[in-house]
Amino acid sequence: MDVINTPSARKADAPGNRDQVKVTHRVLDLNLFDPDVAQFCALAVMTKAPRAGQVKTRLVPPLTLAEAAQLNACFLRDTADAITEATSHIARGIAVYTPVGAEEMYSDILPRDFELLSQRGNGFGERLAAASEDLLQIGFGSVCLIDSDSPMVSSKIYAKAARLLSVQGDRIVLGPADDGGYYLIGLKKNHRRLFEEIDWSTHDVLKQTVERAAELNLAVEFLPVSYDVDDRTTLRRVCEELLGENARSTINIAPATRTFLRGIIEREGRERIWPHP
Repeated sequence: MDVINTPSARKADAPGNRDQVKVTHRVLDLNLFDPDVAQFCALAVMTKAPRAGQVKTRLVPPLTLAEAAQLNACFLRDTADAITEATSHIARGIAVYTPVGAEEMYSDILPRDFELLSQRGNGFGERLAAASEDLLQIGFGSVCLIDSDSPMVSSKIYAKAARLLSVQGDRIVLGPADDGGYYLIGLKKNHRRLFEEIDWSTHDVLKQTVERAAELNLAVEFLPVSYDVDDRTTLRRVCEELLGENARSTINIAPATRTFLRGIIEREGRERIWPHP
């Protein structure tokens, strides 16, 4: 059994302050309808097991393959902790993961109250559509599908998404990314059309999704704009926001990512991952 640090303990600076507990996360069963979750929004982060060479490869270089996987785990840890801070009487945290068989990798990343759901489908759009369908089938009243590449999104934004979906009437919620995509899509019904004929990984994803919503006569609520960390430019950006002159304004955001990046800089110098202008 692996060991997980609780969210509060992970934010402590001194290793001696960390309260370690053993955790096995429950994998949701699609065959078990749960009427008790109808009042909840599933805040579901889409994740691929953080194995070296299989995640965040566009950050190599300046990172090594192992460092890219470790940073990916930090992103997920920060996102999951923000989701946990946002969850209360209206939301629950879920990790929609791949591949099957990688469940134990999440035991030292996800908070104790998270549950797991395996991904299915071939392409990215199919996997998003399947995740929303599966979570609604289990009984959740609404679903937010969240990327694991945007550690700067705060718990307040996730809480706002859940609140918007708790209001009567069908709608979708979108968290725009400044590259033309989105870091979050929230919905209350199984609208597969939202994920069809989308040019994934392009600047047109958000625009095309809004077009699909219009076809379905769905109102669209927008969250604040954020960004994915997936290349040298956005790596420098997150370093600036977490470690730069104005880092105090982000002091409560992305602690695991901050600690990891600071460690590289302290060991090897700033120029390796965050060169001066």
